Amino acid sequence: MIEIFIPGQPQGKERARSRIITSKSGRQFTSHYTPAKTRQREELIKSYAVGAMRSAAPMAGPVALELRMVFEVPKSWPQWKRDLALTHMILPTVKPDADNIEKSVKDGFNGVVWIDDCQVVSCMKVKCYGPTPGVKAVIREITDKHSAQVTRKDLDASNDDQRDLLSA
Repeated sequence: MIEIFIPGQPQGKERARSRIITSKSGRQFTSHYTPAKTRQREELIKSYAVGAMRSAAPMAGPVALELRMVFEVPKSWPQWKRDLALTHMILPTVKPDADNIEKSVKDGFNGVVWIDDCQVVSCMKVKCYGPTPGVKAVIREITDKHSAQVTRKDLDASNDDQRDLLSA
């Protein structure tokens, strides 16, 4: 199990942008790019992931991900409303969407925590207010199941290991 905390107000992944580029020959084509703010955020997420992994290899099998997205209580709110928010009686039904925050975190973890975010087979996410804004990620490798890339040889080898344990 790995726990990673990314401090700061949670930010979602922005949509890819497109632009039309005209070459010297006059031919036009479309170029797609990720906005700078999103790239910077994903690099920040990656840096926290590198610190948490302590040079361990990325997880290779199926992974479960839990995200707790903590938002700062607006300073303009009166004290009674702030108190309700901090006791989770008021929830942040505001942008960014939890899905977009999840995308940003998953892309930032690629190549560091796991090989690719397609390995995430289970995800639980919560948005709430709290005194310290940020995103807490808990990652667990699922070891009692197999990935889609499993081969018959892999299964036979794991069954042999289990038989050896039972006969000991």
